[in-house]
Amino acid sequence: MAVRLVFAIACLIALVPMCSARAGSEPIGIWQTQAGDARVRVSRCGGGICGVVVWLKNPIANGKPAVDDKNPNPALARRPMIGLSLFSGMRSAGEGKWSGQIYNADDGSTYASKISMTGPDMLRVEGCVGVLCGGENWTRVGH
Repeated sequence: MAVRLVFAIACLIALVPMCSARAGSEPIGIWQTQAGDARVRVSRCGGGICGVVVWLKNPIANGKPAVDDKNPNPALARRPMIGLSLFSGMRSAGEGKWSGQIYNADDGSTYASKISMTGPDMLRVEGCVGVLCGGENWTRVGH
C-alpha cells in the first residue's frame, strides 16, 4: 500500500513539469504590442481564443477616450479602443499556434492572421493579405 502511494506521488510530481510546459504554450494572459502602445488580453472563447484591448499608452485623444477612428464604417469608427476585439475566428492550428482573423486598428482593416508562441513570454502575431505577410512580437505582461 505504501509503495503504491509513493509511486502515485512520484508520478504526479513527474507530471507537474509537463503540465507547466503545456500551460506556457498557450497565449492566455495580457500581452504588450511590439511598439508598447497597447496591451491585449488574450482569453479562451468559443473553442478558440479572443484578444481584446485592455490598455493604451495614450488612452485620451483630443480630450476624449481614444476611438477606432481609422475604421471605414462610420458607426464603428466611434467605438472606444479600450474593449475593442482584435481577434475573430481564432482557432487552434497545432501546438502553440492559432489562425483566424485580426483587426488592425492602425488602418481599420481585418486580415488573415496566424499567431504562434515563440517562447513562454513571446507571441508572434502576423497578418496577411494574399501571400504578403507582416507581423510583430508581443511580450507577455505580468507573468
